[in-house]
Amino acid sequence: MIVNHGYRDGSGTYIITIDTERCNGCGYCIEACPYGVLEITTDPYQPLEEKIVAAITEKHRNKIKYSCAPCKPISGGGELPCVAACKFDAIAHS
Repeated sequence: MIVNHGYRDGSGTYIITIDTERCNGCGYCIEACPYGVLEITTDPYQPLEEKIVAAITEKHRNKIKYSCAPCKPISGGGELPCVAACKFDAIAHS
């Protein structure tokens, strides 16, 4: 399942996408995130499968605009730490 979290405002659109089918719950993205935005949990969107995946924490879900702002690439340049750390291309941003 593709899960999108983000916002659209005067500065543009910013979306973090987690592909729970690709995520294996390794935790590299959590280690790489300097702001504690991600956590490893049972897939909240398919709880019956009991698959462990990366997800946006409840604390940051409604304020991702502020939580991820320091890492947001300016003019599309650079990779986010969580994206760069993911060896399975399960996390992306746009």
